[in-house]
Amino acid sequence: MSSEPSLSALIEALRRLPGVGIKSAQRMAFHLLQHDRDGALRLAGALSGAVAHVHHCERCHTFSEQALCSICADAQRDATKLAVVETPADQAALERTGSYRGCYFVLMGRLSPIDGVGVRDIGVAELLERAADAAVQEVILALGFSAEGEATAHALAQALRARGKTVTRLARGVPVGSELEYVDLSTIAHAMSDRR
Repeated sequence: MSSEPSLSALIEALRRLPGVGIKSAQRMAFHLLQHDRDGALRLAGALSGAVAHVHHCERCHTFSEQALCSICADAQRDATKLAVVETPADQAALERTGSYRGCYFVLMGRLSPIDGVGVRDIGVAELLERAADAAVQEVILALGFSAEGEATAHALAQALRARGKTVTRLARGVPVGSELEYVDLSTIAHAMSDRR
């Protein structure tokens, strides 16, 4: 670390980012201070502005500067479909495909008992309340296929079906353009069982 308090504070702040260790944080700090002070000021301003103005959408919990995000405020969206995703990044990825025009609910995480993350921490009660809307006919669990994602999908599916909702899950399979011999065995097995 540095003996300069402001530089040390910057490096420690950068280390809070996922996947950033001490060396990466030092490189970023040194780069910003040595080569891009204007960029550093823009970054500081953007972070300050985002923290002050970006909150959670009242309906879907994604990030928004308004009470309702632009998707929830869009009357052209298909209100009969509700896709449940783990994060705003997952929502953005689905939106980029252009293939889904329904509504969303962002959990802001997934169940992880080892990390102490339970149903209250990811907003399951709020999801069940949102899914109770009479307009919602199908809840699509668009969660990852990790162990935690599978456990979260299973728990949500049980709770939603108990309330009479139709629940579907994203299909799994072999990625487009891949060679079968290089695909992991679990993916091949799921693709075979979920074939259509």
